[in-house]
Amino acid sequence: MTRTVTSTMSLDAAGDARLILAIAVAQGHDADERLTITLDGRPLAPTELIDAHGTRLHSVDVTAGRVDVTYRAVVTGAAEPAAASALDEVTYLRPSRYCESDTLAQVALAEAGGRTGHDLVRHVAALVHAQLAYVSGSSRPTDGAAATLLARQGVCRDFAHVVVALLRALDVPARVAAVYAPGLDPMDFHAVAEAMVDGRWWVVDATGLAPRASLVRIATGRDAADTAFLTTIGEPVELVSMEVMAVAEALPQDDPAVAVALT
Repeated sequence: MTRTVTSTMSLDAAGDARLILAIAVAQGHDADERLTITLDGRPLAPTELIDAHGTRLHSVDVTAGRVDVTYRAVVTGAAEPAAASALDEVTYLRPSRYCESDTLAQVALAEAGGRTGHDLVRHVAALVHAQLAYVSGSSRPTDGAAATLLARQGVCRDFAHVVVALLRALDVPARVAAVYAPGLDPMDFHAVAEAMVDGRWWVVDATGLAPRASLVRIATGRDAADTAFLTTIGEPVELVSMEVMAVAEALPQDDPAVAVALT
């Protein structure tokens, strides 16, 4: 499957600042790509940083002015499924800032019904899909899984946080992945969960808004704190505009009963 992904954004920097972008496809993909960053029309050269999961961060220092970012990649084929390690199992069973599995333990236990493995993962995904409404702009950047369950609505990152928190509370290692998502409507960066079952990572998308087999990994981490598309250090930086697009030559059918790995 060939997938073409693009992201563009314009930002206004008030002064000296460092931008850390997580918009490039993750390491391991066969991608023909181009990233350009300009400050008031002058090109800037970013530094690439790669984390343990293959997330490719691009760091660039700017001064006051208009920053324009353009990224485009044509991704051919699929990357190898993410490896699952013993350290992953420890890391992704712990509560984190947006996935308060300790707070939601009793809720999770009440819903588990003795299920295990893929059956449990499918049940949690279906439960979150049924209990939450997808409403653009309905949540705050500081909302975690507990706040989302109380509000009964959210966006993709909120759905992912609830899935991850409930699974961790049930001793299933789980994490969040930022992805490009062909078929997504409305189009944007997308967030999904991944669950470790039988020593492998499997993608879980309780929103059901895009076929899982078409997704392209960008970043991986404990929750949205690790997978944000933009982090800034220094003087204020305002996001003026952004556009994300992801298309595939053919969108696959997505059967919720079938386990899919994010590649």
